[in-house]
Amino acid sequence: RNTIMMSCIRATERMSLALDKPLSASDRVQLKLHLMMCDKCVLCNQQLQQLHKVCQKRSETSAQD
Repeated sequence: RNTIMMSCIRATERMSLALDKPLSASDRVQLKLHLMMCDKCVLCNQQLQQLHKVCQKRSETSAQD
């Protein structure tokens, strides 16, 4: 099935993936379009990014001990 609009499930998968490696150009565009229309996914993306930052800081602190 080829749809223009990315589903919330796929958007969430791509948000998570983007924290670890660059997305393809197509995925970046589709995700950006999805986020322009979906407030719930915008909130999810913000939470994922914040959680990722906290985990990185905690990992860096643990590595220094």
